[in-house]
Amino acid sequence: MEDIEDLLAGSGGGGAPPGFRLPINAVGVNPKYNKNKPRLHDNHLSKTGSLSPKIPGTESDSEYMAGQLSAFGYALTDNSEEADIWLINTQSAMDTLIAKCKSAKKPLVVAGCVPQGSRDLKELEGVSIVGVQQIDRVVEVVEETLKGHEVRLLHRKKLPALDLPKVRRNKFVEILPINVGCLGACTYCKTKHARGHLGSYTVESLVGRVRTVIADGVKEVWLSSEDTGAYGRDIGVNLPILLNAIVAELPPDGSTMLRIGMTNPPFILEHLKEIAEVLRHPCVYSFLHVPVQSGSDAVLSAMNREYTLSDFRTVVDTLIELVPGMQIATDIICGFPGETDEDFNQTVNLIKEYKFPQVHISQFYPRPGTPAARMKKVPSAVVKKRSRELTSVFEAFTPYLGMEGRVERIWITEIAADGIHLVGHTKGYVQVLVPSTGNMLGTSALVKITSVGRWSVFGEVIKILNQVDDKIASNRRISSQVRQDKCSSCSSQNESSACSNEPDPSACGLECCEGKITLEEGQVSWIDRFAEDINSQNVIGWLLRKRKNQLKGVENDVALGSKKKQEWMGGNMGEWGVVDRALLGGMLVSFLIILALLIHVGFRTLSTK
Repeated sequence: MEDIEDLLAGSGGGGAPPGFRLPINAVGVNPKYNKNKPRLHDNHLSKTGSLSPKIPGTESDSEYMAGQLSAFGYALTDNSEEADIWLINTQSAMDTLIAKCKSAKKPLVVAGCVPQGSRDLKELEGVSIVGVQQIDRVVEVVEETLKGHEVRLLHRKKLPALDLPKVRRNKFVEILPINVGCLGACTYCKTKHARGHLGSYTVESLVGRVRTVIADGVKEVWLSSEDTGAYGRDIGVNLPILLNAIVAELPPDGSTMLRIGMTNPPFILEHLKEIAEVLRHPCVYSFLHVPVQSGSDAVLSAMNREYTLSDFRTVVDTLIELVPGMQIATDIICGFPGETDEDFNQTVNLIKEYKFPQVHISQFYPRPGTPAARMKKVPSAVVKKRSRELTSVFEAFTPYLGMEGRVERIWITEIAADGIHLVGHTKGYVQVLVPSTGNMLGTSALVKITSVGRWSVFGEVIKILNQVDDKIASNRRISSQVRQDKCSSCSSQNESSACSNEPDPSACGLECCEGKITLEEGQVSWIDRFAEDINSQNVIGWLLRKRKNQLKGVENDVALGSKKKQEWMGGNMGEWGVVDRALLGGMLVSFLIILALLIHVGFRTLSTK
């Protein structure tokens, strides 16, 4: 199953549109060379030559394997000739790559679903294999292969750790696997056989990873999975629970975005409204990849997709209705065994009806060992004809025609193929190319759309955002932490509004959190301002600062009004600690003694006169 949102071209052939999801040259994957370690050619990671579609799971696997090898002293190289060993992790053109490596007489390690699920293939004879759940042992496999041994680690075990060393292809993007395997049993797919039954990471481990990568400077978190919608069904949770927990960790200035990965229709039907609510969130891209594969129920049944065309329509129609600017991407397989002309026409009509901005069109390929490989094939010439026809229909769409002149916020994370533009995405994940001026990678910006193309739009930067004053940013972080500590009983669903610039009365309101009021963007709480005006050496100032630290979560009295502020101050006096009470009492006693002494001195002066 190929992941549409990472593709360079939407259909077979034709090459990539300029700037469309290209790897950035500024973020390399060539660690400092250790002369004691051989150079390693990672075909999937280095992406030399034409780029092939990425597979859910394999991209993250490649980054983890590269990270471990780099940490162990290996240098990753794009030059296959100077490499001492090759590591291939792909499903596309694997046979060709293996043959090329063997002809070059290079040691070879192969990873991914194909060798895991088809270990007895003739092409894999004499080749070392690392299984999809053994990527944390890639260094061992490479070491032994360099010694001339053939190693095969395929036994399934527990899930690989999320905190393994990692070399990101893009330092601003974290590809986060939320589960492995799937619950489906599609007749054409090897994934289930290779990656096994569903295995989900816990919500706590995933949230912890998100927290870590945000601290590392990541600006986009991509959730990766063979089927995102199936998440958690093996551990008693579900996708909305995970999404709301992750959203609660995203920075309140919207500087880091979440992208939800590919999901099949069956497992999100019961959660559509909850998922739509997450997709509306300011820190989540309003984009989802939902593969349909065919517009014919007969073909879907032969594929064993476990849904009907009506189910797919329900998913798409609901999300488009509930999520402003929603963008849906999908996949089509042309020429599946038994597909008739009428079946194909239904598929064409479906694509024409919805005019999806992204469609990955592939021709059926019989994967060895799958049920579909034993079915009667559609003639090759017919398959190619249908693929070309559907491609022509899709490429005639102009999905971005109405965007010219609009002002959009974008998140910039890549350099375009031409080297003179940067690549950003709108909240609807529309690709925007802007001139490369200054250091804008990893930032967010407001842009005006100046022209539109078939695959992307062009814009000019109006203003660079998320350059927050350090003092205010620090205040926000402290306030956010206090809210989290004091309001742990609040549901993660309510906390999903953490990135919004506007207060959400349903999110940890007064009834829940004892007077917590959402801080408007750019504002500092009144108690901060007041305490900062006090001399740091003054006892009263110290007392107020101490009180400020206790009540950091209580914010801007603009939302409260003067009456509310007075009620709050009066109503919370009973919460002062023992030290506070003793200090205040001592101050009052000192004041009374001084007053008494002044009165006494005054009386003595009068009596003397």
